Amino acid sequence: MSRKTENTAFQCEQCGSKIKPLTNGSFRNHCPYCLYSKHMDDKPGDRVSVCKGLMAPIGIEYSSKKGYQLVHECVKCHKVGKNKVAVNTAQEDQLISFMKSVV
Repeated sequence: MSRKTENTAFQCEQCGSKIKPLTNGSFRNHCPYCLYSKHMDDKPGDRVSVCKGLMAPIGIEYSSKKGYQLVHECVKCHKVGKNKVAVNTAQEDQLISFMKSVV
């Protein structure tokens, strides 16, 4: 699957927002408003997970190589994963709202 194929619009299954593809050269895998994702991968990028549960945002971490990353936990199977924060694009991630909600 090409990056162009992966970078498509979608409707968030958690909050119902209509999400646009990223415009910064990467691809989106979570809602920029509620920050929920969907459990699609067993290994990053493989898209073979049979779980397909929603992944709740549970934290944020910083990596010197990848920058800020959202930490998600699947509400169905409890797998934990990380996703890069979307910046410098249309519909940037709403991190301030998220940070206020976890304080």
